[in-house]
Formats: sequence, C-alpha cells, structure tokens
Amino acid sequence: MSGVTVGLLAIAIMIALMFVRVPIGLCMFMTGAIGTAIYVGPTPILANLAGVVYDNFSRYSLSVIPIFLLMGSFASRAGLSSALYRAGQAFLGHRRGGLAMATIGACAGFGAICGSSVATAATMAQVALPEMKRAGYHPRLTTGTLAAGGTLGILIPPSIVLVIYAILAEQNIAKLFVAAFIPGVIAAIGYCITIAITVRLNPKLSTEVERATRAERRHAILEVWPVLLIFVLVIGGMYIGWFTPTEGASVGAVGTGLLAITRGHMRLDGFLAAIYEAAVSSAMIFFIVTGAAVFSSFLAYTQLPQAVAQWLAGSGMNAWVALTLILIIYLALGCVMDSLSMILLTIPIFFPAIMQLDFGLSPEETAIWFGIIALIVVEVGLITPPVGMNLFIINSMAKNVPMIETYRGVLPFILADVVRTALLVAFPPITLFALWLLY
Repeated sequence: MSGVTVGLLAIAIMIALMFVRVPIGLCMFMTGAIGTAIYVGPTPILANLAGVVYDNFSRYSLSVIPIFLLMGSFASRAGLSSALYRAGQAFLGHRRGGLAMATIGACAGFGAICGSSVATAATMAQVALPEMKRAGYHPRLTTGTLAAGGTLGILIPPSIVLVIYAILAEQNIAKLFVAAFIPGVIAAIGYCITIAITVRLNPKLSTEVERATRAERRHAILEVWPVLLIFVLVIGGMYIGWFTPTEGASVGAVGTGLLAITRGHMRLDGFLAAIYEAAVSSAMIFFIVTGAAVFSSFLAYTQLPQAVAQWLAGSGMNAWVALTLILIIYLALGCVMDSLSMILLTIPIFFPAIMQLDFGLSPEETAIWFGIIALIVVEVGLITPPVGMNLFIINSMAKNVPMIETYRGVLPFILADVVRTALLVAFPPITLFALWLLY
C-alpha cells in the first residue's frame, strides 16, 4: 500500500472517529501515533512525541494564545459586551431590523478584543437574546443573527485561529492581522445589508423600537470608548511596531482587567475564575495543537502533502480552479468540524499545494491572502448546517427555539458569506490593500 493511500485512509478513519464524538485532539493524536507506529515502526513515534511536544510549547509565538484568551475573559467580566450592544441599540435600534444590526456591530466590537468565535457568540447571546425577544423579533432572525455575528470573533483581529495559521504557515502574525481587518469590516457590513434585505422581504421578522435620545447616545459612546481605546492601542501598536503580538495581547489583558476592576464587575473570585477559564481554554487548544502536530508528522512520513502539491503543479490545472476545489473541501468539512480543527488538519496538506500555484502574487502575499480566504471559509463552516458549532451554541441558549428555525435564520448569512468569499477570491488586492499600505 502506497504512502498516499495510507495517508488518505488515516484521514478517513480520523473523520469517522469525529462522527462518533471522539474529541478532535484525541482523534488526531491517536490516528497520527498509531499510523506512525504501523507505517514506520514504534521507535519514531516515541522520539516524535518528545520532540513534537517540546517544539510546539517552547515556541514564543504560542504564548499569545492564553493571553488573548485572558483578555477576552476580562472583557466579558468588564461588561463590555453589554456596553457595545447598548451603543449599537442607541444608534440603530429604531430602524427596522436595527437591533439585529446592533448585534452584528456589537459582535464585531467584542470580537476585536476577544479573538474567539465561540466566546463571542455565547457572550453576545446572553446580552442580545432577551432584548430582541422583548422587542418582538422573530426567533429565526434572532438566532441566525447571533450565530453569524459570532463568526466575526475569528475574523476581526485579534484571532486565535489566525495565530495558529501564522504558526503553521510560518507567516508574520501582525501582517496577517493587518490583512484580516478589511475583510472583517466587509463581513460586518455584509451581514447588516443581509439583515436589511431580509426584513424588507419579510417585515414580520422584526419590529421598530423607540428612537434613542441624544443624551442616551452620548452615554452609550462614553461607555464604549474604552473598547475603542484598547483596540487601537493593541492592534495599532502591533501594526506600527510598538509591540510584538504577545506584548500587545499583554497590554490588552492588563487594560481589560483594570477596566473590569474599576467598573466594579470583577473581584478576587471573578479574577480567579477568569484565570481558570483562560487556562482551561488554552489547555484544550494546546492539546489539539499537539494532536495535530503528531498527525502532521505522520502525514509527512506518508508523503501525502508533497504528493498533493506535486499533483496540482503537474496536472496543468488552472490555479483558480485548484483554489476553488480546496475551498469546496473546506465548506464540506465545515459541516462536521470546528474551525481550529479544520485549520490544523488541512493547512499541512493544502498550504504546500497553494504555494506551488501562480496567482500573480509574491510568495508572502499568496500565503497571507490564502490564510484570510481559508479563515473566511472556515468561518462559514461555523454556521453551516447540520453541525455548525455556533448554531448549537446559540440554539442551546435560546431553549424555546427549534433547531430548524435557527437553520432557516442563518441561510441568508451563508449566502452573504459565499458572495463575500467570491469577491475576495476574485480580487486579492481587497485583502492585501491594508498590507501594502502599511508595509
């Protein structure tokens, strides 16, 4: 049996294990370790285990993950999600569909200081669900908006998944954050346009609430200015070279922590809970990274990534057709896998193949552009039925809403994502413009 066949068989076995609810980190670890032991013998896997663990967790770049997670935990306890939602409500709530648009804006703002889609969706649901229900919004629009808005957490910088991609592809994290900014803004605007069209076509989905007074709007702005300050300081500091990503995350964590304390939302028990929450999430991510590293090492033995790259390079296939096929695979995987798992599983296979193709860009530009495109398609997977992660999170919190209603509510946003992906694939300068401007 050839190495490529063995690699493909291992991937099939791993996906089968996921279907029976084996944790993704354990799936990759077991498949990679057992596959290596069978294919090349038990000795290499024992040597690899020590090397893989040390190589991964001695990387300075990985230190940014627990700090960004801690920043998100502090931000939740500082009441920033509520402040962002109230600000959006003050300026947009009186419009038809305005509360849904305010939810998108609040998700974008919270994603800018959180970096996690799951955390953004869960946090904003606690704030927006009661308000939208009280205002008479249809559950379909409410849950669909929250599920889609949550995906902005992994696209608008900082993004945990983008950090993982940068490490796997050996790219500059700050440059990837720069490139993700414009697509993130386009995503938020696209979702708002989707809401506007949806409620125009079906006015029963939403209502209009009373217009906020000027005093209420001023108060809302005063509540959210710390969020803007932290975002500008952290992301702007990284863009202009004041901080490394880890230093920027540390500044953000200190800023959100002080904000949580001064606003009276966090005491010692809350501080310890935030530390524990970030530690648990970091441990989960690091275990998945370890499993992915073991599995990637096994794939290297089988020569599957090299075979895929050589096949694409020698097939004469148009580069854009090859990219389209890869994106279709991402969409299919999004129906059964979470975003981090998809990136960890596929980048070692697809990235070498992409770098063999000619898109009229430099190697660095190709790597950054593909990373943003992959992230966007992974984001679509989070809201793709039947098992999009955000759909289950929102539906579990909206206990009286049937899952089929959530599926129906998210379909217009999936269509918006497809249009946005096609736009960014067809016109790479949209993604790279901010990068060219600053670098």
